[in-house]
Amino acid sequence: MVEEGGVDGGSGEAEAEAESAEEWLLQAQKLVPVALEKATEVKVFPGRWKMIVSKLEQLPSRLSDLFSHPCFSKNVLCKEQLQAVLNSLKEAIELAELCVREKFEGKLWIQSDLDSLSGKLDLNLHDCAVLIKTGMLGEATLPLLLSGCSLQQESTDYSNIRELLARLLIGHMEAKHRALDSLVEILKEDDDNVLSVFGRNNVAALVQLLTATSPRIREKTITIICMLVESGSCENWLVSEGVLPPLIRLVESGSAVAKEKAVISLQRLSMPADTARAIVGHGGVRPLIELCKTGDSVSQAAAACALKNISAVPEVRQTLAEEGITRVMISLVDRGILFGSKEYAAECLQNLTASNEALRRSVIAEGGLRCILAHLDGPLPQEYAVGALRNLVSSVSMEVLLSLGFLPRIVHVLKLGSLGAQQAAAAAICRVCSSPDMKKLIGEAKCIPLLIKLLEAKTNSVREVAAQAISSLVTLSQNCRELKRDEKSVPNLVQLLDPSPQNTAKKYAVACLGLLSSSRKCKKLMISYGAIGYLKKLAEMDIPGAKKLVEKLERGKLRSLFSRK
Repeated sequence: MVEEGGVDGGSGEAEAEAESAEEWLLQAQKLVPVALEKATEVKVFPGRWKMIVSKLEQLPSRLSDLFSHPCFSKNVLCKEQLQAVLNSLKEAIELAELCVREKFEGKLWIQSDLDSLSGKLDLNLHDCAVLIKTGMLGEATLPLLLSGCSLQQESTDYSNIRELLARLLIGHMEAKHRALDSLVEILKEDDDNVLSVFGRNNVAALVQLLTATSPRIREKTITIICMLVESGSCENWLVSEGVLPPLIRLVESGSAVAKEKAVISLQRLSMPADTARAIVGHGGVRPLIELCKTGDSVSQAAAACALKNISAVPEVRQTLAEEGITRVMISLVDRGILFGSKEYAAECLQNLTASNEALRRSVIAEGGLRCILAHLDGPLPQEYAVGALRNLVSSVSMEVLLSLGFLPRIVHVLKLGSLGAQQAAAAAICRVCSSPDMKKLIGEAKCIPLLIKLLEAKTNSVREVAAQAISSLVTLSQNCRELKRDEKSVPNLVQLLDPSPQNTAKKYAVACLGLLSSSRKCKKLMISYGAIGYLKKLAEMDIPGAKKLVEKLERGKLRSLFSRK
């Protein structure tokens, strides 16, 4: 946990303003040898005083480093740091005199004071080093203009954002708390200016503050981190500085506000595969699953989205299943508070069932197939639920699919679904039409005209899967007659004979046209739409059926010419 003790950098501000940084430095330099002399005279509590002496001995070099910095006299942080050092030196002298005379009220009391002094000296040494090594003095001195920002400071007049960010790295916890308050207020009005100034040191300081014992500090810190994440800034820095474990702990046991901000942050951070794996490794799956069950609408949606992102990584899917994700995602598809939660859950189920037969059977056993089919009854079916259905249909019998209402849902998707949903529906048809009975039922459900229309889609992958579905269905004579009757079938299929490498539907188009070529009317249409020229090129490319079909069309063309004569 982050320590919340230390010197109050804001005390004695009136005196600090009246004296220059050089004067404060001179006073500190004079008191260091006095404090060392007094400390070495003490005979009681030798272990504690030895530690204090070793820290006092380090002060001169740190003070010298501060003085040698070009921004020494221009930066209010230097003056405050020197005042904190001076207060620690005065306290060391006072405690040393008490211990030399052994005039203290009790051992426990004086030991506590000595431990407190040691902590303050640690903070002094740390803060001096940070001011120098991080380049903070130069950064906090640079001006930064803020447009439209009026902020009333309660205790300290912070000159600019860089100074506020610097205060996250040094000083005691209360000073950091005031800096957080001010940053949160400025971010509400002018987040772009503030976020653009954040550096890695500031990010590291925020990550450390996530483990502060004060819930209020954690809430304000996670609010700023959430803004950073949502802006797309510093994501790599946050992860490399160790933000994931404290975020997961906040999702697990933080306040309502902290949970919401933490899970929104994890939602965004979980998009890269490496970070998704790290979240799993840090034990983040179970808290996210719990939030899906108990969170409010915003937290539930963010947790479901984070789990959806994680499920996109194949090697962690089994771990997700072992944590009980399957039942929770099915429940969300069925009863999620927001529509977004339902869609994230559906996409998660699609990912989980993409390549693992055991997970497919688990989803089916938990009632997932029934739930997904019911979800498709909405007015505009989306891609992910249909994608999950596509993954599952091969793992159940035709009788089960029909009893659950598969066919009317597929027709509904092909009519009203998004283009991605229609593509997934066509793929599902390809997977289930292995038997003549199923092909007959799909044809009778009037899917073929809808698939023919789908051949006009602008996306090649959609046209390909629609052509594949049609080529599977029309091997049944009843469906082939349906294809012949549709006036759009031949022109749409001929368009798919384009020999370009980008057109991956051409082999299915050849197969369909080959079956249609038994019809004189269809052959005439193929010729009139330029099929022969396409087919000759496809025959040269050894596309199956192309050579036979072009020969058939050319014979028909010759007979037609002779019959005219």
